[in-house]
This record gives sequence, structure tokens and C-alpha cells, in this order.
Amino acid sequence: MKKFEGRNVLVTGSSTGIGRAIAHHFAREGANISINYYSSRDEAEVTKQQVLDTCKKIEECGTKAVLVQADVSKEEDVNRLFDETISALGEVDILINNAGMQIEGASHEIDIEDFDRMLAVNLRGSYLCARYAIRHFLDHKIKGVIVNNSSVHEIIPRPRYLGYSISKGGMENMTRTLALEYAHHRIRVNAIAPGATATPINDWANDSEDRSKVADFVPMGRVGTPQEMALAAAFLASDDAAYITGQTLFVDGGLTLYPSFKDDVT
Repeated sequence: MKKFEGRNVLVTGSSTGIGRAIAHHFAREGANISINYYSSRDEAEVTKQQVLDTCKKIEECGTKAVLVQADVSKEEDVNRLFDETISALGEVDILINNAGMQIEGASHEIDIEDFDRMLAVNLRGSYLCARYAIRHFLDHKIKGVIVNNSSVHEIIPRPRYLGYSISKGGMENMTRTLALEYAHHRIRVNAIAPGATATPINDWANDSEDRSKVADFVPMGRVGTPQEMALAAAFLASDDAAYITGQTLFVDGGLTLYPSFKDDVT
């Protein structure tokens, strides 16, 4: 039996990158998937087709996939996202808070609208989705799971990405707070924190020279893949992690281990 057979999984921001890999992996393990996208239905359709193609290759598993457009920073969109997902799939068992964005700029120059937008999508959006999911879990007595997609920058300062780093720092606290508050309802809340990962959101990922420079900062000597992040998210969402809550799993090739110290022999 596949790990998530018959489970319903909502993955925000799953039209590309890590979100797409997560949707694909959960489908491969038998889950029904709600694929959320913000602006590009074409990219979301690619994700949906990958999910369905995967199922066809694996014994016609019968997995369902639904597409729902929504801006997770807007409460009315989040309500509609869940309503349409539940209408199509019946209920939600697992929420993957993956939607996110980053905008670069010197901290003293960044446009305040850009700063607000990063917090609105990355942090407020994750909370709005978690709030709806928890209400749903409680109303239907579901031992639900939330996995937040954070970043190593929840603990590593990143100059020129102040709004992004603040949003991920807030996500760490949200993960721990919700986990503590709802543990007695058997609702688990955890997070993955990717390090340098080759995704479309990272400009360096498509340039071999830039990619090599980024890899030099990583103790393991390479950047991560979206598939590796999907495996980590699936572990935390699975029954293998049934006694884990309130934790952040860093999937970073050792990037949070003070890599500049690795050659220090003093």
C-alpha cells in the first residue's frame, strides 16, 4: 500500500518548483492532489498532467487532481481554495504551505509595497491556509497534518532579502506555536527549511557558473533538488513522523552548519 493512498493533499503554489515536485511525489504515493496556482494556469496544467501521467504509469492508481486558482494572501481566495478543494475531493487531510515569493533589494531602499507583499504571501498566506485547515480538521475530527515550506533563512540572515527572511523567521514561530496549541487534537505542524535549491525562483539555478558558485558555499558541495525537498515534506506528513511536531527539518546540505568554519584547523 502506498503511503498516502486515499489521502487528500492541498499544496499551495504547486504550479512549479518545489511545490510541483511535492504534488508529483504525493500523487506517486497514492494521494489525491489539489494544485493551487496564483497566475499561471498553463504551468499548473503541466503539474496536473504530470500527476495524472504518474498515476497512469503506476497501475492506474485512480488519483484525482484538481486545479484551483487563488492568491493565498487574500482571505476570500483562501476560503474559496479550500471550499473548491473539499467539494472536489471530499476533505483535506494534509496541507502543504508552499506558496512563497522573494524580492531582492537593499534594506534601506526596498519599496514598501514589495516588503508588504512578501509578508502577505509568505507569512499571512501560510497562516490563512493553516487557520482554515485547522478549522476543517477540528470540525471533522481529522488527525490532520500541516507542513510549512520555510527556508534556511529563518535562522540565517540574508542581506538584500529582508522581507523574505522576516517572513521565514515568522513561519518558524508559527509552526511551533500551532504545533503546541493543537497537539492535543492530534494535529501535527512541522516545516521543512530548504537550503540552496535549483528552482525557477532562484536566478542562479539556470547558469552553470552561478550554480557552481552557490554550491561552493554548501558543505556537501552541491545544490539541492526539488525532489529532495518533496521527500522531506512527505516524511513529515507521513505516519513515519507520527511523534514529530513543532519541528523544522533543515534540508540544506549542511548550509546551516557555519560552512565558513569547515576548513578551520585551529
